[in-house]
Order: sequence, then structure tokens, then C-alpha cells
Amino acid sequence: MRSFLIVLVALTTILGCKESKTPELIVVKSQSSSESHPGKKLMETNCYVCHNPTTDHDSRIGPPMIAIKNHYFTEGMTKEEFVSSIQNWIDNPTEDNSKMPGAVRRFGLMPKQIFPKETIRQISEYMYENDIEKPEWFDAHHKSEHGNQRGNGMGHGKMKHSKQQAQLNSEEKSYGERGLEYALSTKAVLGKNLMGTIQKKGTVTALEFCNEKAYPLTDSMAIVHNARIKRFTDQPRNPENEISSEDLQYLTTFKQMLNDNIEFQPIVKEDSQEVNVYYPIVTNSMCLQCHGTPNETIESETLKTIARLYPNDQAKGYNINQLRGIWKVTFEK
Repeated sequence: MRSFLIVLVALTTILGCKESKTPELIVVKSQSSSESHPGKKLMETNCYVCHNPTTDHDSRIGPPMIAIKNHYFTEGMTKEEFVSSIQNWIDNPTEDNSKMPGAVRRFGLMPKQIFPKETIRQISEYMYENDIEKPEWFDAHHKSEHGNQRGNGMGHGKMKHSKQQAQLNSEEKSYGERGLEYALSTKAVLGKNLMGTIQKKGTVTALEFCNEKAYPLTDSMAIVHNARIKRFTDQPRNPENEISSEDLQYLTTFKQMLNDNIEFQPIVKEDSQEVNVYYPIVTNSMCLQCHGTPNETIESETLKTIARLYPNDQAKGYNINQLRGIWKVTFEK
């Protein structure tokens, strides 16, 4: 089996010559302590939709992770203190509790999301112990905002160009890693556009955006990755997203993993020519504006728009941290 630089993750996504009743879970080997740290892939999976270091400055919907480290890490802080500080913010993302008032003013408050404490601990420990990848514009921006004061998050670990060192060519990755990358990059594009629309124009406009633009954006990312990328669910809003009986077993498996508080890993199924990679889609508080409880988290105007755009809607009644559906990514071997 080939060795890989990137650790396969949880939380987040995603497919043998013969069908098996029990889906195959992928395990990936690693070659360096930094790259093998479980928090690295957890951070990329759970945080990079909004905090990706490759997003340009003007298109961001959240600060990069290096900026978060700079604000939550102070000289002399222990790892336990840093982990506690991050967990405190995740548990209570309010304006008074934020250490980044500038980010709150620009991006708004991060919606409250439910993560296993172990996930946050591993992400925080990785951030504390390692250099965090920086956007190309970050140093100049940091200098303009803070002058020449120290604070690039380099206190633990040697300086490195992590993007150049960690990035693998697609053909060098496992099938699970490739499928996960394709799903998460598509999720990032959809999330960036959706959350940006909610912040600027409101939920009703975002709902109309989903109706008109979600499929074209997904298809555009499928072209980029030379793959088929789809989202399926057992409670569809759009009938085209209804899951098949064949794929329902994978959604059921992810539901059980969520109930058992098991970190998600992609499920990979392959035949002689193609690979199918599956990964879950889990709700957060932002989702509840359109998928939560009518007249509680879903406002009346949003309900009217849902009824107009999706007369056969089944996608309401969700709470935070429930399985909304799955990604299915298909590509040739």
C-alpha cells in the first residue's frame, strides 16, 4: 500500500470490485509528525470552508486559521490554556466572548456549531504545536494592521512553507483523500457563496440562490476535478437530491457514526473502472434558517419561499448536528 502525507479525517467525507454489506472505511498512513497529526485533517475538514488559507482577502467569509491562532495564543500560554480558550469560543460564540472584534465587525458572528470536544481538542493542539499555513497576503495585511510586532503564530515549530510541502498531486493521494478533497472544495464554493449571500442579503435571497445556483456551482467544480459530484438525502427538498436505495446504506452508516460520536471517515467503494467516495453532510445553526423548525428557526417569509420553490419539500425539522445527507463523488481509476 502506498504511503501518504495527509491524514484521513473525520468529520467531515467519503468509495471493491465486489459489493460489501459493510462499507469499507479508509485508513491512511503518514510520514511526518506534523502531517500525521489528526488535528491537521480535522482542521482542514471542519474549518476550511470558512477559514481556508487559499481564499483571497476580499472574497473571505471568515478569518484564516493563522489569524485565529494569533489572537487566541499569547506568549507563555500552555497548550491546555490554548485548547480551553478555543473550546470556550466554540461553545459560546458571542460578540462579548470573541477575541477578534475586527473579524466580528467584518464577517459577523460565527454560527454556533456542535463538534465533539475531542475534535476541538485535536484541532487546537495541532494549531498550538505547529505552524499554520498563511495566505499569501497575510504578512502584508498583518504588518499594515499591527506594524512590526511579533505574532505570526511561529512560536511552536520551525517556519515552513506548509502549502508547498504538504500539497500532494491528486494522483498521489488515496481514493478516499481524493474524494474528500473534491467534496470539500465543492462544499467550500457552495458555503462561501451561500453564507456570503445570507450575510449580505438575508435568508430568503440565499434560498433563491440555492434554487438557481447550487447545481451550476457543483457542476462547475465537477468539471474542475473531472468527476461527478452529487449531494443526496433521505429528506429531499429538491426531488433530484433523493437518495437511491443502493446508497442509503452509506447514509445509514454515517448516521450511526454520528449517534456513536465516532469521527467521520470517507467510505470508498470501487469497481474495475470507477471509484465512489461518500462523506456526510451535517447541520449547523446556519442550516436551521432553512431546514429547522417552522416559525421557530425558519421565519414565515422563508417558509413561503420554500413552499413556492419546493412544493414537495421534506427537508424541515432538523436540529443542530444532525445528518442532512451525503456527498457522492465518482471518478475514474
